Amino acid sequence: MYQTDPPRPAKEFLPTMYDLPSEDPEEPGLPDEFHLLQPQLLRETFCPSNFPENQVFIATDLNLYYDVHHPLWYKRPDWFAVVDVPRLYAQKELRLSYVVWQEGVNPFVVVEFISPGTEKEDLGRTLRDASQPPTKWEVYERVLRVPYYIVFDRYTDQLRAFQLQGSSYAELEINQLRVWLNDIELGLGLWQGVYQGIERQWLRWYDGSGNWVLTPAERERKQGEREKQRANKERIRAERLAAQLRALGIEPDFGDDEED
Repeated sequence: MYQTDPPRPAKEFLPTMYDLPSEDPEEPGLPDEFHLLQPQLLRETFCPSNFPENQVFIATDLNLYYDVHHPLWYKRPDWFAVVDVPRLYAQKELRLSYVVWQEGVNPFVVVEFISPGTEKEDLGRTLRDASQPPTKWEVYERVLRVPYYIVFDRYTDQLRAFQLQGSSYAELEINQLRVWLNDIELGLGLWQGVYQGIERQWLRWYDGSGNWVLTPAERERKQGEREKQRANKERIRAERLAAQLRALGIEPDFGDDEED
């Protein structure tokens, strides 16, 4: 690839998501049920208060292209989020992939779920031949410099978190199975509960007050409970008022009867 004088814009000269999509019918291995449900819960509860919803992009199992010199190299994080970037590509389309040299903003947090055989790579314990693409750890730490890298082992329910400090990742202390990410005013922790009918330890986000961020279904259910409580209070109030009126020899008429 050769540039021109004057240089052409990156969107014209370099590959875009249209050239580098995520779909590959020949790629083996589809996500198992946990790899479908856990990212969904993370997505539903990732609501940083200091960024508007339309400036947050969340992806699951999406190709992340990171090296303009090797445009076909990519990683495929189990889950990642980018803040301060438009929710839609070019403000109008759902993304086919995430191409960092076109977006101009790197992921803020990446979450990987350890699977049998991937632990060494996920934790940066593998060596590679110089002719091979860098490992996930090297890409997140040295190439993209992702501020936060989270690793979760669902088989042992072990949560580990790493923050970029200087040129390398430093492991953060996990207190009460939680870790706080101050830049986005959210924390990530292990929650014992039922999601999509399955009870287990789940990763989910919590707010500055330490409360778990509610999913849309939980918010709807909570709203329904509040409305039910309000209706019960009104019913009890009406029954007490009716009893007081009857004690005074007055038959209450609340105007609920249908007109003839």
